[in-house]
Amino acid sequence: MTTTSGRLLALLSLLQTRRDWTGEVLASRLDVSPRTVRRDVERLRELGYRIEAFTGPAGGYRLDAGADLPPLLLDDDQALALALSLQVSTTTGLGLDDRIGEAALRALTVLRQVMPSRLRHRLDALPVDVVEARSGPAVDRDVLLAIGAAVHAREVLRFDHAGVRRRVEPHHLVHRHGRWYLVGWDLDRADWRVFRADRISPRVPNGPRFVPRDLPGGDPAAFVTSRFRGSVDSDWPCRGAAVVHLPIDRVRPFVRDGHAETVADDRTRVVEGSWSWPALAASLLRFDAEIEAVEPLELAQAFRLLGSRAETAGRAPHR
Repeated sequence: MTTTSGRLLALLSLLQTRRDWTGEVLASRLDVSPRTVRRDVERLRELGYRIEAFTGPAGGYRLDAGADLPPLLLDDDQALALALSLQVSTTTGLGLDDRIGEAALRALTVLRQVMPSRLRHRLDALPVDVVEARSGPAVDRDVLLAIGAAVHAREVLRFDHAGVRRRVEPHHLVHRHGRWYLVGWDLDRADWRVFRADRISPRVPNGPRFVPRDLPGGDPAAFVTSRFRGSVDSDWPCRGAAVVHLPIDRVRPFVRDGHAETVADDRTRVVEGSWSWPALAASLLRFDAEIEAVEPLELAQAFRLLGSRAETAGRAPHR
């Protein structure tokens, strides 16, 4: 290494890749003497890195966790993965305290400031919307990058999806319930479609550039959600309210895209939607509590229908 700072970064990178290094191997990898390695280890310790020396036939060093977080050295893939994770965190908050989302945004800002331009361009080529983060099927990073690059460049994306060849004007990437989805205009079907990214196999090269169309509703996350609801609108086709005989802290964790408000200490009004009135009534029964003040009339009728079906099922002979 021609400079001390460059040599320190190289030493730190080596220490981060595995637990134990002998002094002789580090000296060989860095093309310096063992004495220089010892001096550089001391410099890293002064910077806040906890590097422990271990004894043995050769002796060596290991990088351990310390009391404070020292500066980190990341390769391109690690930096991109971290930035993308922070980008998702700022959207979802991961279901945690709002301070987590704020901290993620600050961390993402700091990371972007020190990112080389080649990484910032790759990160910016992945515009993402998130609808309720969960774990789901893995998607190859190169596939996401290929989709994101096509979205960013406004180029027609050619790919195979579940064995069918497609030509799509890609609009956005959406992360919903643990899965990645591509929202785009299907040129062969002349319609907006949603594709699971884990089933996409991009074909090269991309097609020609295009002028982006206006997405119905304008919100990619709401558009994907509406498609799963079976409605062309951004809301459920059936929406109603009821008062559940439970305190709000026992109700709120299970209300996803609905709304919960306190009526009394042991009463909570829940407003939700579903694809049918019986489905909405069945969903409200999941709270396993008394229900009152049901509205509209269609929802009350759906409760009566479910009651009749339940009574019939209860009279069915046991096998």
